[in-house]
Amino acid sequence: MASKQIIIKTERDLQAMRPACAVASMVLDEVAQFIRPGVTTKEIDEFAADRIRQHDAKSAFLNYRKYPCNICISVNDEVVHGLATSRRVNFGDIISLDVGVRYNGYIGDTAKTVAVGGCNLHAQHLMDITERALYVGIEQAVVGNRVVDISRAVQNYVESNGFSVVREFVGHGVGRSVHEEPQVPNFVENDKSSPKLRPGMTIAIEPMVNAGGPEVQVLKDGWTVCTKDGQLSAHFEHTVLITDSEPEILTLVKQSAVG
Repeated sequence: MASKQIIIKTERDLQAMRPACAVASMVLDEVAQFIRPGVTTKEIDEFAADRIRQHDAKSAFLNYRKYPCNICISVNDEVVHGLATSRRVNFGDIISLDVGVRYNGYIGDTAKTVAVGGCNLHAQHLMDITERALYVGIEQAVVGNRVVDISRAVQNYVESNGFSVVREFVGHGVGRSVHEEPQVPNFVENDKSSPKLRPGMTIAIEPMVNAGGPEVQVLKDGWTVCTKDGQLSAHFEHTVLITDSEPEILTLVKQSAVG
């Protein structure tokens, strides 16, 4: 079977995609600042929906493959795709926020895990290692490397710090669609068939890191993915452009740049 085509973005594409990624970044920061003990995940999702509208964008996740929420909100042992409900978050919880927006016909996709008010040292260490693993992976997102070089860097860093990477869910290409080619695993799968990185590729690099084993399970709601052993999980993500030189992190936007 022939492999699916990787879409190379033109400068015109990028002129539209950069603002989409900036909106995703701003919404993620706004939602993270909104979270406090006692708020429900549904209230978090409604706040996110309001902020997305304020930026004249649309949720890229709502109704995507029938997903029922505006953003993904995953608490503690939930890895990804958590649903907004009446659940109240408590001081010490950690929450993974995954924001995808559609703006100018393009997708911006970004995620991070935050503590509710504060957390214990173990949870903070997990979040720190996961965030650092993201940047370790991004450092390998250069022309001359392959996708597997990103995967290897993330896996080696995570496992050398005593944590594990999720196998069932991976990063991906992103552009006009939420999921494009190539897939970007956080573990080494197949060195030989891994695509070469070329200028104009836009990929979502997103380590999903478990404090315990890598195994996960999907809850009865059909969406929420949890660690099988009940231990904590963290998730960080950026949309990244491959250039002729250093990788450009499209979803890294300073709040001071907002008009």
